[in-house]
Amino acid sequence: MSDQGGALRRIVALGGLCALAAACGGAGAATDNGSQAAFRPRVVVRELPLEPVHVTAPRSEPGRLYIVGQGGVIRVVDRGKLRAAPFLDIHTKVTNSGEQGLLSVAFHPRYKQNHRFYVQYTDTNGDTRIVEYRSNGTRAIPRSARQVYYSGDPYPNHNGGQLVFGPNGRLYFTLGDGGSGGDPQNRAQNMRSRFGKLLSLNVVTKGVRIEALGLRNAWRFSFDRANGDLYIGDVGQGEIEEIDYMPRSSTGLKNYGWDVYEGRSKFEDKDPGPGELVFPIAQYAHDGGCSVTGGLVDRGSNAALRGRYIYGDYCSGIVWSLRVADGKAQDVRRESFKIPDLTSFGEDAAGELFAASHAGVVYRLTP
Repeated sequence: MSDQGGALRRIVALGGLCALAAACGGAGAATDNGSQAAFRPRVVVRELPLEPVHVTAPRSEPGRLYIVGQGGVIRVVDRGKLRAAPFLDIHTKVTNSGEQGLLSVAFHPRYKQNHRFYVQYTDTNGDTRIVEYRSNGTRAIPRSARQVYYSGDPYPNHNGGQLVFGPNGRLYFTLGDGGSGGDPQNRAQNMRSRFGKLLSLNVVTKGVRIEALGLRNAWRFSFDRANGDLYIGDVGQGEIEEIDYMPRSSTGLKNYGWDVYEGRSKFEDKDPGPGELVFPIAQYAHDGGCSVTGGLVDRGSNAALRGRYIYGDYCSGIVWSLRVADGKAQDVRRESFKIPDLTSFGEDAAGELFAASHAGVVYRLTP
């Protein structure tokens, strides 16, 4: 993310503005569409003593939500109540500034059996670390920490931050394009660099693989839990925010275009690097916001929403949804509510959707 297009860099500048104008959101607004009536933000917990940037849960723990605080603490909401003790506290290891911090958590697919989970954060030197921990089922065990990935960062912005296990059992993550603005070292199209790539990690051997290139700062991405299709929210430079898509059946290296393209528009006069050039399935200009927050495909209990991909914008709080058919976005619609300071979407064990606000609120979006 650049100073023009950053997702979390704007938190400092815009967070107070949104708080003053509760209209930055008006969360919970009425809807005119009966099929959308059950799709609205309802507060799960507010006034959290942390700055939420991610919310998720292992599939083996119904009724629980794990909320990641940018400052280095993970808290648990258990059946609507916030546990007093943190699940993980590594605030002394984390730089919390602008786009830096503890950025996400992913639970091992066999978490119920092995209690292993993974966090991505920027350390006190501003570099990226992915670290494996084990828990005792209630709290993390600090001495179990095992680093599985490290990268020095050339700039403090564009840190990616999402961790997700893919259908193939590998841990997917991004680093952003390295930072500054406009990818000045042309890393995103350079296969000799891991910046600007979608990467996957074998958490046992620590082997890393490039899955796609041409990403600026994929702050949030997700796999559809029903079919394994991949959706990426890639934050734009100064004009365009985009949603990229890769079906599970896809083969070969994909190139999402940055920094040759911003969205579907030419950004630099040069040829793209290797791989099949893939343009976004959806995009919006900065009159609709300034920093896309990628979301998830709803697979919860609301039949009217099932199969729709939900995403939004950090700066405007606008939320959209769409369906994908034959690899293309269909029925793209703006929803009837906004969520202030929208940093992340998440899902619980049952696939119900939630959203996190950096202002200290977690919302439930579906029944």
